[in-house]
Amino acid sequence: MTSRNVTGLLALPDEDADERSDSTWSDRAYRIAFGAIGWPWLLYSLWGGTKASKRELLARVGLGEDALPHLGSWKADTGFLHRIVDAVEEIRPRNVVELGAGATTLVCARALQHNGGGRLFSYDQHRGFVAATAEWVEKEGGTAALRHAPLTAQVRGWPGRWYALRDLPDTIDLLIIDGPPWAIHPFVRGGAECLFDRLSPGGIVLLDDAARPGERIVARRWRKAWPEIRFERLAGSTKGTLIGRKLRSGQVIPMPHRARAERRPSHWRRAAAMAALLVSGWLAHDVVGDVAPPAHAASFFDEAAASYDASQARQRMVSQLESTSLDRAEIARATGLRLPDLPRDWELKDVQVFPSDLGISVALMIVTESGDEVSLFATRAETPAEKLPLLERRERRSMAYWEEGSMAYALTGELASERVLALASELAGQPARS
Repeated sequence: MTSRNVTGLLALPDEDADERSDSTWSDRAYRIAFGAIGWPWLLYSLWGGTKASKRELLARVGLGEDALPHLGSWKADTGFLHRIVDAVEEIRPRNVVELGAGATTLVCARALQHNGGGRLFSYDQHRGFVAATAEWVEKEGGTAALRHAPLTAQVRGWPGRWYALRDLPDTIDLLIIDGPPWAIHPFVRGGAECLFDRLSPGGIVLLDDAARPGERIVARRWRKAWPEIRFERLAGSTKGTLIGRKLRSGQVIPMPHRARAERRPSHWRRAAAMAALLVSGWLAHDVVGDVAPPAHAASFFDEAAASYDASQARQRMVSQLESTSLDRAEIARATGLRLPDLPRDWELKDVQVFPSDLGISVALMIVTESGDEVSLFATRAETPAEKLPLLERRERRSMAYWEEGSMAYALTGELASERVLALASELAGQPARS
């Protein structure tokens, strides 16, 4: 079977005896917990993209109408496949490494043929699928070196089983990550960082399924551990795409930040806590209701709350002079941070650029047209939200937060939750949530 065939929601089962190993209790707990909160993403992934998008994709790489009859489910959607072609056209890679074979293999192979050549090394854990995909790619006129890579290895610092990779190129210009499946562990794709040292200057990393909760946490860890690679989550696909670009010599990211060393609970303790939450119903409630956010967003909320308190304190202090001059272009050039437009009838009271545990950040103190006093906190971070603002409560404060690309924003005020959410929706350009 290849990606030409109709498939179910879940990925193919392991077919090699050497791939089977008893997963830990911690791994099973994580799968249960993230399955409970991730089922909307799994259902949404069944949609593989529009027919028009697929026709455009096939035309870009010179394939016939029936070359990719079935997309979606555990296979890449048209949005991710277009991103692959975009990357090949942009950097014309000499060496491409792909983790997880299928439709991506064929599309990438054809894109390379149309853009100066290049070698494609594709790895997958299913021996039969590798053989069938190799035959399919060859039949469609593509060239790829497909390798069977059983899930028998481990990557330090990441849970789950990893590919036993062989015959890797010394340098990688484009790294495509579409495996292993989340059923191994929600964070398993984080192990791809074992290849980041091979990434050439200007090289690109593409991670599929980047909107899922597990991949969001992976992205957050990568951003902290690899400041020389600029990561950004992109829209335009049903499952989300994370793109990383390795800086060329002379390029800098303003004030790169590495996480401070902190003592973390062991894997089994975190898994036990998550399983307990699941049993008590909190994780299921989080899908449909308003409860505490996942732990990986806590630092963002803490920083936003602290910036609000600091802005309030500055307003009360005679010795601290407020700055009411806001130059978005200058801030973007100096910090790499983008700020949303403010409504014309909102009054800016203070602007501050400051370091935080998340890296360089910006805080604005604002009075709305109705006299509501709020602060806007902006930085690069991963949160549970996307473009539609979500709500968080901290003591007497209400906080509405959202994301735009790699940017995260939080609007905080001592107002009714509905009011803060409406103001945030106005800033985000989204309708208010009822």
